[in-house]
Amino acid sequence: MSVRLVIVDDHPVVRDGLRGMFVEQPDIEVVGEAEDGERGLAVAARERPDVVLTDLRMPGLGGAEFIARLAERVPSARVLVLTTYDGDEDVLPALTAGAIGYLLKDSPREEVFRAVRAAAAGETVLSPAVATRVLDRVRTPAPAGLSERERTVLSLVARGFTNKEAAAELFISETTVKTHLAHVYTKLGVSDRASAVAAAYERGLLP
Repeated sequence: MSVRLVIVDDHPVVRDGLRGMFVEQPDIEVVGEAEDGERGLAVAARERPDVVLTDLRMPGLGGAEFIARLAERVPSARVLVLTTYDGDEDVLPALTAGAIGYLLKDSPREEVFRAVRAAAAGETVLSPAVATRVLDRVRTPAPAGLSERERTVLSLVARGFTNKEAAAELFISETTVKTHLAHVYTKLGVSDRASAVAAAYERGLLP
């Protein structure tokens, strides 16, 4: 049984190259492609692929928000990131949002083939450079400080905003608000909104 694959990348040349690569693999079938996250969601919902191979930085919807929304809309699809970006600001949010694998675009084609098959089987796949970053982050305790956006979201929560209201106020999705709050809970060592607000005031993180 072949792996059903959807490709999401804003560069037509990249999509064409990837599609041509997979033609050589009888057990991997490209069933759809899209140039951005919004269209990627629609294609994935229609085709129900086993794996979505996606870039991160794309016009409109992209990155961790796209991955999180895809996980909500098509939970059976495994997300495999294929990008040129390997910084913490890209890798960690993508994995936190639900990506099962993260490869760089300079990966050999055989590595990409193996990663797609592994992702379809539910196995995590990380390029060596990304794996090193993840291990370094695990070994190094994260700072307790909140990012500017996390403080903004938490300040709205402290003022009584719901997730939906906070999302509308900041012109972001409700899923993104939840992601920011999850990061806040982890950094502050709490498990709910009220405790997060109390802890932030105690530590002087909110005015």
